[in-house]
Amino acid sequence: MIEWFTQIQWEYLYNPQLAYDSRELLLEGLRVTMIIALFSMFFALILGVVLGVMRMSKFWFLRLPARLYISFMRGTPLLVFIFILYYGIPVLGIEFKSAIVAGIVGISLNFAAYMAEVVRSAIMSVPRGQWEAAASLQMNYIQTLRRIIIPQATRIALPPIFNIFMDVIKGTSLASVITVQELLYSSRLVAGRTYDSMTMYITAALIYWVVCIIIGFFQEYLEKRYNRYLNSR
Repeated sequence: MIEWFTQIQWEYLYNPQLAYDSRELLLEGLRVTMIIALFSMFFALILGVVLGVMRMSKFWFLRLPARLYISFMRGTPLLVFIFILYYGIPVLGIEFKSAIVAGIVGISLNFAAYMAEVVRSAIMSVPRGQWEAAASLQMNYIQTLRRIIIPQATRIALPPIFNIFMDVIKGTSLASVITVQELLYSSRLVAGRTYDSMTMYITAALIYWVVCIIIGFFQEYLEKRYNRYLNSR
């Protein structure tokens, strides 16, 4: 085993100099990746809250469309949906201004379904007594959600929301198939020019990893901030 390990030609596995020389192109790809991820997460969160509330509605004409949407998005691959948006929708005369916009729309609509389930489960985790207390204060449904339920549900939803955000960041790599020059696409450009795919793909993986580590630290900070009153009891 040791002999096999020593015989590995590491210079063919990873070339640090190539990774360093490609830093400008990779950083530009990372910038595009983060733009797509932040916009996608923003829209997915808004749509997810709306879908989550609709999913819990007592009115079937709100609940049924939400359930169908969530079922479709969770049951179909994101890559297929991006292809439909970018290559299929133009057949109907609807075209996106750029591939980045198509990527943002596709990722937002897909991950909104997962966000809706997180929102729904977080709201349902709030004790029923909170709803009854709000009713005794003559608050309507919207007021109860905004002032009492959502602030408590936010603390519960933080970990899964950040997990979804990390998935969104990694999911942006699928936008490369529609020529969006994000991180993976930039890595492929260098790999095609230098014929060193291993170095570039490992570098891209490491960059994704570092970004997710930073997000993880931010998640821990917010969790401690929201949970500080629980620890003081």
